[in-house]
Amino acid sequence: MRLAFLTHEPFYPPSGGGSAEAVYLVQELARRGHEVHLFCPRIENAGQVAKKFGAQLHLFTAWRMGRYAALRNIKYLAYPVFLERMVQRSARRTAFDLVLSQHAISAVAAGRLKRRLRVPVVMNFLDYLTGFMETWPRYSALRGVITALERFELSMPNRYRADGIMTVSDTLADYFANAGYPRERIQPIYYGYDANLFRGPDGEVGEDAGEPVIVMHGSFDQHHLGGIAFEAMRSVAASRPAARFRFVGQETPALTAFARRAASVIPGLRIECPGFVPYDEVARQLRKATVGMVPYEESTGTHCAFVAKIVEYLGLGLPVVSTPLNSAKRYFGDEPAVRFSEFTGASFGHQILSWLAEPIARRHNLGRAASERVRRELDWGTLSKKAIDFVEKIAQQQGRDCANDPRLRR
Repeated sequence: MRLAFLTHEPFYPPSGGGSAEAVYLVQELARRGHEVHLFCPRIENAGQVAKKFGAQLHLFTAWRMGRYAALRNIKYLAYPVFLERMVQRSARRTAFDLVLSQHAISAVAAGRLKRRLRVPVVMNFLDYLTGFMETWPRYSALRGVITALERFELSMPNRYRADGIMTVSDTLADYFANAGYPRERIQPIYYGYDANLFRGPDGEVGEDAGEPVIVMHGSFDQHHLGGIAFEAMRSVAASRPAARFRFVGQETPALTAFARRAASVIPGLRIECPGFVPYDEVARQLRKATVGMVPYEESTGTHCAFVAKIVEYLGLGLPVVSTPLNSAKRYFGDEPAVRFSEFTGASFGHQILSWLAEPIARRHNLGRAASERVRRELDWGTLSKKAIDFVEKIAQQQGRDCANDPRLRR
């Protein structure tokens, strides 16, 4: 099978968030002998990357793309138009059998290409992108605009007659099904981690010398850091002044403003921001922490997210505190190494303190068991097989029908 694989994120190295998944999906496609044409923003050492992953790269070079690029949101809105044209030009020389898109931004281009190329389309939704905007300040996002964008995002599979969709969580699958997309053509695949990078604890761990480290890593957008995280830090710092808070990732404007405010308001707060760390080095930064935290503010987007942070913390054997995100509670509700707070800073801080009060041997034993569980269930090797099984099934079922459907003729 010859696939056009579409993404709005630079392919390699992964930049965080959902970008890591594309690497493992392309590896699995190549392993099965499929010919992958990867359409993505410009990356360094493209020739070496193409050889490493057995894919043909088609690079967008009109402007810099990425989660930390200037004017990111405006560029995201324009990108699908250029992406569609890139694939169309390539299709004049190469007959594609299927289009596979990553994220909602590329799904727009994939949907328009279905009609033009008359091939099956599978959309992979790694989040409910516009749902995250609910936590943005009102001056930056009007509520009516957000509601319209959310409706549009949920309508895409029906609007563009996608042949199948994959979702990051069961909760997001429910949203698409409730919007009218056939449940039997939805495959939740969750979000995984690389068990070789995020290895579980080896042997016994030592005491934390009375200086516990509460860690968070990621891209640090608006929905990651708010009142819940701030008040939780205030609570923990008051009870455990030796505790350190470490934020591993790009120092975005949201993180910089958050850290400065916290340091100026919370007496004696110990906060560390080591900056951006490549994906394959994140585990080293997290490994010596005591507790991993996910203090997301409540929104439709966060409820639908299958948070990579939880998976990676557990992979390392770290106990976790998270706000009660619907998708996370559905999957990890019975996991002893995860404690869910309410959507308040006081409750979140209480749960952090409850972990710090646990004997280190108990934390270690619970972490080891959780690490084994996610290694069995959520390693990228396992999830990639599940995803590509679904893509191949759609290609087999829909390929011939798609080519003959008169509604898709030019």
